[in-house]
Amino acid sequence: MTQKERVTFVINTLKEIYPSIPVPLDHKDPYTLLIAVLLSAQCTDVRVNKITPLLFAKADNPNDMIKLTVEEIADIIRPCGLAPMKSKGIYGLSRILVEKHEGQVPQSFEALESLPAVGHKTASVVMSQAFGVPAFPVDTHIHRLLYRWNFSNGKNVVQTEKDAKRLFPEALWNELHLQIIWYGREYSPARGFDLEKDIITRTVGRKSFLNDLKSQRTPRK
Repeated sequence: MTQKERVTFVINTLKEIYPSIPVPLDHKDPYTLLIAVLLSAQCTDVRVNKITPLLFAKADNPNDMIKLTVEEIADIIRPCGLAPMKSKGIYGLSRILVEKHEGQVPQSFEALESLPAVGHKTASVVMSQAFGVPAFPVDTHIHRLLYRWNFSNGKNVVQTEKDAKRLFPEALWNELHLQIIWYGREYSPARGFDLEKDIITRTVGRKSFLNDLKSQRTPRK
C-alpha cells in the first residue's frame, strides 16, 4: 500500500466502525467542556464523568466557580488526581474568564492557552468540540496509533499532531481524532490487544511493530 492508500483505508474503516461518534466527556457548554478536559489529565474519562456532575452541581459557570475556594474545588475533584494543581487551575481560569472575557470561554487558541492549566491539547479539544474549529488534539491513543500505523515517528505529540494534520484532510480532523480515540480504546489498546480484531494495525501497521508482536507470540522451543 502507498501512504495515500493507507490513509484512505484508515478513514474508510473508522467511518464504517464509527458512523457517528460521541464526545467522551460529558458537558453542556464550552465552559463545562473546558473544565472536564482539564480534569481528564492523567485520569480516565469514565472517572471524570462521575466527578463533574458533583462539581457542576455547585458551580457550572465561572461566576459560581469563583465563589468556591480552591480547597473546596480540590475536595470535590480529588478522585481525578492532581487535585491541588487542577483546583488552582480551575479557580484561576474561572476568575480570568469573569474579569477579562465576560464569563465566556474565548474562541481562539491563543486566548485559551493563556489560561492557567490550559495547554495546547486542552485548547484544541475545546476549539474542535465546542466551537467546531478544525483541530487535531493528540492524546495517548492517537500518539500510539499514528506510530503503530507508520504515520508518525512517535518521538513526541507535537510531531504526531503535525503529521496527522499533514496526512488527513482538514475537513475530517474533528471527527477523525474522536474516531481514533475510540478505536484505540476498543481495538488497539497499549497492551493485551487482539491483532485479529485490530484490522487497521494488521493492515497498515509498521513492519517493525508487527514483527515484534509476532516474535512475542512465537512459542519458544
